[in-house]
Amino acid sequence: MHQGTPAASIAIPPILYGTAWKEDRTTALTRLALQSGFVGIDTANQRKHYHEQAVGEALALEIARGLRTREQLFLQTKFTYARGQDHRLPYDPKADYGTQVAQSVASSLTHLSTSYIDSYVLHGPETAGPITAADREVWQAMEAHVRAGTIRHLGVSNVTLEQLASLTELSTIKPVVVQNRCYARDGWDRDVRAFCFEHGIVYQGFSLLTANQRELKHRDVESIRRRTGYTTATLVFAFARARGIVPLTGTSSAAHMVEDLSALSVRLDEEDLRALEWIALS
Repeated sequence: MHQGTPAASIAIPPILYGTAWKEDRTTALTRLALQSGFVGIDTANQRKHYHEQAVGEALALEIARGLRTREQLFLQTKFTYARGQDHRLPYDPKADYGTQVAQSVASSLTHLSTSYIDSYVLHGPETAGPITAADREVWQAMEAHVRAGTIRHLGVSNVTLEQLASLTELSTIKPVVVQNRCYARDGWDRDVRAFCFEHGIVYQGFSLLTANQRELKHRDVESIRRRTGYTTATLVFAFARARGIVPLTGTSSAAHMVEDLSALSVRLDEEDLRALEWIALS
């Protein structure tokens, strides 16, 4: 297993703040994240699970008060197929996919009060099977926005190894970000991470804590935690960084935001890293 990540083609912050499921607390929590030190914000133009406009309100307020400039921030949002939306779609679902992407991008730019998006992510392929004609059409439309300068880089989330390999092969502008739910029982998405490492793709892992609650009660985790004095969250994020994963955290706690950021300076020894890597299999 590789010990790090290759030199990425984009400067992605080492940890991102995820804004899913925050609803009417989105503005306040995004502001708190920025004030705590986060510079990377992840959202989506999917009102069902995100409030992208509220994220934009937080960004505007913090930029106005001089905390950050737009250029100091990394903003990532997503295009979501109609099947993943509720009735509050950011585009005409009867339009062709190119038009849907254009409308969604325009809406995101307005929501976020910006002229460009740092990373624009396909919020999962159309189906759980092979890459479809719809996926190709959507990706080509996303590529057009990179050429136009409104998007800097492209990515895909909730993707299998087979889908990622196909998308990488067929695309003109390659994905430089993959964002997946990261399960310890799958070796922390070992196969997809290996592909990303080989192709210079930045791997972002979400649900590192919530998707692994059973595994994180493992005796090895408890042993490392007692010996080091670190919390479980700190151990997981430090492990993730050591294995080339950019972690997402969606905590609503100011104390946990500081704790999650401080994990970036924690260095675990290789024995502890191996133990954490294999907790689901021991």
